[in-house]
Amino acid sequence: MFEAHTLLVAGLLFLGAILYTSVGHAGASAYIAIMTICDLPPVVIKPTALTLNIFVSSYASFRYIKSKLFHKELFQFLILGSIPAAFIGGHINLPTSIYRPIIGVLLLASALRFFVQSMQSEKTITPINKALALAIGTAIGFLSGITGTGGGIFLSPIIIWLGWVSVKQASGTVAAFIFVNSIAGLLGNFSSVASLPHELPIFVVAVLLGAFVGTRFGIARFSSMAVKRALGCVLLIAAAKFLFA
Repeated sequence: MFEAHTLLVAGLLFLGAILYTSVGHAGASAYIAIMTICDLPPVVIKPTALTLNIFVSSYASFRYIKSKLFHKELFQFLILGSIPAAFIGGHINLPTSIYRPIIGVLLLASALRFFVQSMQSEKTITPINKALALAIGTAIGFLSGITGTGGGIFLSPIIIWLGWVSVKQASGTVAAFIFVNSIAGLLGNFSSVASLPHELPIFVVAVLLGAFVGTRFGIARFSSMAVKRALGCVLLIAAAKFLFA
């Protein structure tokens, strides 16, 4: 029999995966939020979030790319700098006193971004600035490696705001970006794999089931205002716990 606490965490991860994959993300920030709220040991959180990200983003990117919601050229320029940067960032383990406020601020910014994005309309598509795409990919890759996220929460609003892709095209592009960066970040700190919890298989099943539901919703109807606001609320709660707990 599984412990009630494990089932609670798995259930919340399932819901987080549904919400995030419905907007083309893998959900690392939600997983970090949930594991923090549920008081999992800090040493477990970063490698677990990256591992779950790899599973979820591999499935999500497959589904979105299959549905032709992907921008190949943009993806190539983004990962050119992001992969080595995520590897380097993954090798850096910040002290808890520094890591917690950084994650708290990033989660807060991500929450506000979801609230703002829920009120935005599509922008006119513009040509990709390749040098800028390379720079953005490098910066976000490094940040994702340090924080244990795949970088989707940072990348998605930027490429949509710049008008390089439509909101729907951003889904597959960001999901694939998250996949390669999560792998690079985890490889950069491979020793952290030893800290993965024994409940990990249960968590993996939970997020994959969530990804199955979320991608179906995202491809059919894509992100609704309610989904983005729900994500914002989850991140606000997590940000508060990181910053004030």
